[in-house]
Amino acid sequence: MHTSAPSDHANADRATSRTTDGRAVPYRLRTASRVLLGLHLLLLGWLSLRQVPAAWTSPPNLTPFASVQQAVSLGGAAAVRRLGSGLLPLAPIGVLLPLAVGSPSRSRLPSFLRTTAAAALLGTALEILAGWAPGHVLDVDDVLLGTAGAALAHLLLVPPLRALERRRTAPAARPAATATATATAPAAERAGGRDGTRPRPGPAPALSVLGSTAAPRR
Repeated sequence: MHTSAPSDHANADRATSRTTDGRAVPYRLRTASRVLLGLHLLLLGWLSLRQVPAAWTSPPNLTPFASVQQAVSLGGAAAVRRLGSGLLPLAPIGVLLPLAVGSPSRSRLPSFLRTTAAAALLGTALEILAGWAPGHVLDVDDVLLGTAGAALAHLLLVPPLRALERRRTAPAARPAATATATATAPAAERAGGRDGTRPRPGPAPALSVLGSTAAPRR
């Protein structure tokens, strides 16, 4: 009985910490985020590999922000169209990826760095694939703008979503932790026996050697 008490207490502590700290995004939210992330990746792959009919194509752009400066010099509508086409494709990655594999209690800086790095790698891979498709032109600005869009979406949307999820799960976590502690209390009492729960009876008083009332030998 004494050997099972530490394991019971350890299991109770782990269950309480999982409930109160919110170490994992709820299963439904993770599943929905993964499904949406998969669909979005399929859409990006189709947009990158589909054939675009064009009479001529411009040469590849390997100079950072060269196409952005050219669009800005043309006017407001062209600049907005160029910035929107570069920022929006990878922006959902900045929200769906941390929700699919992250947790509400994870620190913000590592999550932001991982999401930004994943968006940069994904944007580079898609741009390389698009460079081989007919009608597409390799443009380094698409990678830079796509990474910036994912980073901005992460900074603007992920912290409020995680704070909302923590507030939603906090009231339900307290009763669960209390019920867990109450359920493990009888097991701890049984494992402890009389230690700390019942007074242990003292040893019987020994017979005095000098004042012994034992019957004389015959």
